[in-house]
Amino acid sequence: MATDLTAPALSRVDVAPIQRRTLRLLVVTQIIGGIGVTIGISVGALLAARVAGTAVAGLAQSAAVVGGALLAVPVTRIMTGHGRRPGLVTAYLVGAAGGVLVVVAAATRQVPLLFLGMLLFGGGSAANLQARYTAVDLAEPARRGRQLSLVVWATTIGAVAAPNFAALADRTTRGWGLPSLAGPFAFSAVAFALTAGVLLVLLRPDPLLTARRLADAEAAPAADAAVADAAGGAAGPAADRRRGAGMRTAWRVVRERPAARLGIAAVAVGHLVMVAVMSMTPVRLGEYHDDSAVLGVVGVVLSLHIAGMYALSPVVGWLTDRLGRRPVILGGLAVLLVACAVAGASGHHTPGLSVGLVLLGLGWSGTMVAGSTLLSESVPADVRPSVQGLSDLTMGLAGAAAGALSGFVMQVAGYPTLTLLAAIATVPLLALALRAVPGRAPDEEDRPCG
Repeated sequence: MATDLTAPALSRVDVAPIQRRTLRLLVVTQIIGGIGVTIGISVGALLAARVAGTAVAGLAQSAAVVGGALLAVPVTRIMTGHGRRPGLVTAYLVGAAGGVLVVVAAATRQVPLLFLGMLLFGGGSAANLQARYTAVDLAEPARRGRQLSLVVWATTIGAVAAPNFAALADRTTRGWGLPSLAGPFAFSAVAFALTAGVLLVLLRPDPLLTARRLADAEAAPAADAAVADAAGGAAGPAADRRRGAGMRTAWRVVRERPAARLGIAAVAVGHLVMVAVMSMTPVRLGEYHDDSAVLGVVGVVLSLHIAGMYALSPVVGWLTDRLGRRPVILGGLAVLLVACAVAGASGHHTPGLSVGLVLLGLGWSGTMVAGSTLLSESVPADVRPSVQGLSDLTMGLAGAAAGALSGFVMQVAGYPTLTLLAAIATVPLLALALRAVPGRAPDEEDRPCG
């Protein structure tokens, strides 16, 4: 991988075909990886209930969420030192190992092994999330939102197709002697391993390392030759900084940059609101649908919600580039507030609740796409992976906390109160988004940190 850093200097024209190839590859791998994530998660709670009991089924699902968040830290550290390709490959292979452990746990009924497997299974989610940042490494500034949203949109195909594969996977693997509901995780492991292999072979040249070379080439004419000579060349100290950029450095960079703070807050708060309301919607539906009908109703409502999250993400990306990052974040917040109001006021009216969930997904898309784009372009290229990892860690922990607390709020105060509290949670982000931020020079984010 050192060849990426030692090759001749690049220009924006040189990287255009690399970016097009990278985007095509990411779309394909997001579809495969998305199937891997969703096919396992779709039966995760049921499998956990069979192995460990209903009381801890939700905790097993949360383990996958927390695992994805925590794995973002080592994965982005790998990316900081060595590029996107080894980081993504490692994350997918960890997810594949988690899928295998879940299958073994189902066969042996070992509860600790099940939780470990679900924790590692989160590697697939970590990789899928990091792929959206890979899409903007070499993107033109005016197209970053659209190209990031294209990769987010590709997840839709996997998310929609995967539940249909779950039954097929289960039937197929029962013939191989695997226990019921273990088959989807076996297929997930194969999907993750396949995705890792495709990226290992085809994600060349590495987009992050290429972006650093481009940044170095564009910064070189303005650098003082004597300083460069004394430092042993531009690559030396920059490379040292890149290898040493961890979560502490990422947090310092985010604190110093208001736009980065807004980006990371938009992603985290949007995810928190979405998870808090969405996770308790099946329970709400179960309050007024009998057992024979509730699963079908839940499936339709959640499918509409997923469509709201992903189907219009290219439009959200276009608006992000056309109108700006901050207006789309504010628009996403507005839609989230409307979604909470509609869902909370829907009572036992399923169509109204469905509209609320669609709006919830659309608001999430606005904060996710615009926030991720703003975050990526607001920090220097040499610390960008660490900052993006910090964002995914924050987002994952926010979602896990929201999922855990939403059940308690639902039991104590009911669904309308839950949606009200979710709406109130957007207030700090709204204040941050409305605060004036000093402008910055174009492409400032591509200059080395320090």
